[in-house]
Amino acid sequence: MRIAVTGGLGFIGSAVIRHLLTGVELPGGGPGPTVLNIDKATYAATTGSVASVSDLDRYQHAAVDIADGPSIQAALIEFEPDAVVHLAAESHVDRSIDGPGQFIRTNVVGTFELLQAARMEAERRSMLEDFRFVHVSTDEVFGSLAMDAAPFTETTAYDPRSPYSASKAASDHFVRAWHETYGLPTIITNCSNNYGPFHFPEKLIPLMIIKAKAGEPLPVYGKGENIRDWLYVEDHARAIVTALLQGAPGETYAIGGSAEQSNLDVVQAICDLVDEALGDRVGGRRDLITFVDDRPGHDLRYAIDSTKAQTELGWKPSVDFTEGLRRTVDWFLANEWWWQPLLDERYAGQRLGTVGGGDDQP
Repeated sequence: MRIAVTGGLGFIGSAVIRHLLTGVELPGGGPGPTVLNIDKATYAATTGSVASVSDLDRYQHAAVDIADGPSIQAALIEFEPDAVVHLAAESHVDRSIDGPGQFIRTNVVGTFELLQAARMEAERRSMLEDFRFVHVSTDEVFGSLAMDAAPFTETTAYDPRSPYSASKAASDHFVRAWHETYGLPTIITNCSNNYGPFHFPEKLIPLMIIKAKAGEPLPVYGKGENIRDWLYVEDHARAIVTALLQGAPGETYAIGGSAEQSNLDVVQAICDLVDEALGDRVGGRRDLITFVDDRPGHDLRYAIDSTKAQTELGWKPSVDFTEGLRRTVDWFLANEWWWQPLLDERYAGQRLGTVGGGDDQP
């Protein structure tokens, strides 16, 4: 089996590639899938995330921009994939507030170009029915949940509130349209917030771990009451690959960790774990927590009901939040070699998303 994975130098994409190359046994035995990592290496991409598998003969990398139609078509023609797993995306809500144009280019135009390339490649090789296109999306397309509302399901109406979630919602609709109009066998997954090793340090959990280690202020938006459903990244990688191998074309699967936590609870737990590991700050690190002005349009709550994925795919999360957060804290404390260069060269830990919208163009 030959699988093209877009965004494989990113956080979730690299976890999917590691799982495909080391954790998947194909029916009938023999070697696992051959993987082409299509990633143009933007600011959040790191080769270290796939260092453990990049020397394998079954791993290839193509530095291609998915929004460059001719280049992505050429990459697929050369590789001849049986499936595409699409994770390449701009993903940080705060950055989408500062500069929405890049989100439209990558998440909307890029998805369109990839759909076209996949469709043409499947038709060229007369394998349209057997081809698979898995599109990895987010629960943020569903909008903001009230505290007493039932979790999102696959049938929840779309209600995106940020440039990021709007761009992902648009890409989801394009994927469904290519299935219905052109017969491309597509599958969509909508996941909750991921966390784990190799998470780019602009996101909440890695940023708080790194700042707590350094004894720096820990900025929490608003009162820290916003709630997210947290999913360990390796559990998510298993879910994506399971959807690829067992999911039905045209279906959507909601993937969540069943681990709702307020932002404040998450940050406090990180403080306690760093205190436990390092024990070098009098009074502990909770006193570093500083409440700052809220993010514009900050959704109150996300939560996912994964019943369909568990029932139809046989997948369920295996790492609970307490254990997953401990693993994540331990990993970041032990792997400064990976994240310190990112802070030095790409992102210094500053706040993003305060200008209320940029004037960049897609």
